[in-house]
Amino acid sequence: MNTNQLITLIRQWGEDKNITGPNAKATSLTQYLKLHEECGELLQSLIKQDHAETIDAIGDCGVVLILLAQLEGISFEECLESAYKVISHRTGQMIDGCFVKDK
Repeated sequence: MNTNQLITLIRQWGEDKNITGPNAKATSLTQYLKLHEECGELLQSLIKQDHAETIDAIGDCGVVLILLAQLEGISFEECLESAYKVISHRTGQMIDGCFVKDK
């Protein structure tokens, strides 16, 4: 299954569960809070070096971001493209394992 198919299925799942769509019960704020929860799970999986849980947590974060974008009336793909346009021209260096952009 390719990424576009997965994103389509995730969007449909979000509508089916009334997270998004015409019967949406979620808000952008509740999705942000869900993202924060999933990021906490990701942190725990990294600390424990639990590869399977890391895969699950990264996937869960992606799902929440796709649905958050939808609630905001924008596409996840549009967000990724926008971010890439910015980072593709960014310069900087690695310091202590983190990329630090030039000012």
